[in-house]
Amino acid sequence: MRITTIGKGNIGGGLAAFWKAAGHDVQELGKEGGDAGEAEVILVAVPSGVIADALGKVTGIEGKPTIDATNAFAGRNEQFESLAHEVKSIVDGPVAKAFNLNFAALYGDVASQRVRPSQFFAADDGAREVTEQLIRDAGFDPLFVGGLEHARALEDHLGLWFAAVNAGLGQSFYRYAPPGEL
Repeated sequence: MRITTIGKGNIGGGLAAFWKAAGHDVQELGKEGGDAGEAEVILVAVPSGVIADALGKVTGIEGKPTIDATNAFAGRNEQFESLAHEVKSIVDGPVAKAFNLNFAALYGDVASQRVRPSQFFAADDGAREVTEQLIRDAGFDPLFVGGLEHARALEDHLGLWFAAVNAGLGQSFYRYAPPGEL
């Protein structure tokens, strides 16, 4: 699969490494932008406050399935129901919300876990299949929560997650599974 990541930091760069190792062709774009015309799927992994600016510097994104991995650390444009909806308004294609609830600092430990860590995601129909595949290819177990109307819940879940981290859990993985699969 041809993937373009917009953002080369911990999340964008970390996921690019997973996907390259899985055999995908990955182009990484940074602050300078570039052309994503050859991509089959786009990953947006930039600070929330610069979504529009970052996507404005990239050509060839229109209509492409896009995975939004942003969190509202740098604020949010309240015109939109979620950060994923802001991304959708720019790419004008199917969007998924994923990779916003795992610590990139732990990416090096994913493969050594007894069971795959979970990865919540919400997606439009046109982005669901590719997102599930890329979640698996990054070493996680996809956990579909429904359509993009659930993206804000995933973004807001980060507050609860950080409360647990700060209460002593520390950076960690999460795993939701039916009985017998842990």
